[in-house]
Amino acid sequence: MPQNQFQRMMFALITVIITVHAYVFYSLYVINGSMFMNITGESGVIKAINAMGGIAVFGKNVPIWAVVLIEFVLAYGLEILVGSPLSFKLACKVFNPSETHPVMFETAIICATVGIMCPAMSFIAAILYYPYGMTDFNVFTLLANWLKLVCYNLPFAFFSQLFFIQPFVRTVFKKIFVRKNAVAEVHA
Repeated sequence: MPQNQFQRMMFALITVIITVHAYVFYSLYVINGSMFMNITGESGVIKAINAMGGIAVFGKNVPIWAVVLIEFVLAYGLEILVGSPLSFKLACKVFNPSETHPVMFETAIICATVGIMCPAMSFIAAILYYPYGMTDFNVFTLLANWLKLVCYNLPFAFFSQLFFIQPFVRTVFKKIFVRKNAVAEVHA
């Protein structure tokens, strides 16, 4: 879909904006929401997070908007530098882009991207949200937390990216860039 570096960066930007919000919601509400409410005795997840003073990042509580911002910056950088280029190369190893139906090739790219980004971002999250002070750091606890996060996130990542996020992003991308390219061709 993206034809040049600018379009690749915009495609990644749209994807990461949607994906980070989805994952923060999934992590805070679906996975940890009831735990937060049980700890604080609050009746809602946002109330519980506010009662806790935010979400612990490197042992310091930060508001949800900061969590979204931190994850956005890390996810966008990882997507641009590693996820997109490597997933395209992996898909090309399995399918020839000129001979494969575009839907099959795009599906291969999505699956490769999930296979790269989910473990990588889960590892970053395991470091960011490590449950102990850094003086009590234990590599086995980190690895166990990483594996737990991958097990939670991989099914959500696969199905949300394949059936919801990527089709939506591709539709938005086509509306923005196909129209822009069509207008440029008319004026040329």
